[in-house]
Amino acid sequence: MAAVTTNGPSDAAPVKGTKRWQVWTGRLISAVPVVMMILSASLKLTRSPAYVVAWTDGLGFAPSMLTPVAVLELLCVLVYVIPRTAVLGAIFVAAYLGGATTAHVRAGAPFITPVVLGVAAWVGLYLRDSRLRPLLPLRTLGR
Repeated sequence: MAAVTTNGPSDAAPVKGTKRWQVWTGRLISAVPVVMMILSASLKLTRSPAYVVAWTDGLGFAPSMLTPVAVLELLCVLVYVIPRTAVLGAIFVAAYLGGATTAHVRAGAPFITPVVLGVAAWVGLYLRDSRLRPLLPLRTLGR
């Protein structure tokens, strides 16, 4: 049976093979969906009047679902920002944003924002963690 190896007690350090600019660019790109989802969850939790109207009238959800969905959203973000669980978190964020995309499509609302945020979550993670690169090898022209 093969042993599983990690980077040690903290996976926060960049994995060998990741350039410093890639890590920082990945962190900046990853910050966009994190900030937007935290903002969205805070609007749900504070029950901002304009947001409640958009939530109920625009998307067709019951007001009682604001808090559970906000908690779910924050849990997805939390798992995503912890370096050891970032890949699982990216899966959760993508699933959450896929549901958001579906809700927007069903309501006839613009759905580009959740799609872009989901892509940004994966691109950011791809740049900051070289362990993902063998799973999705991107090739340059001429090779």
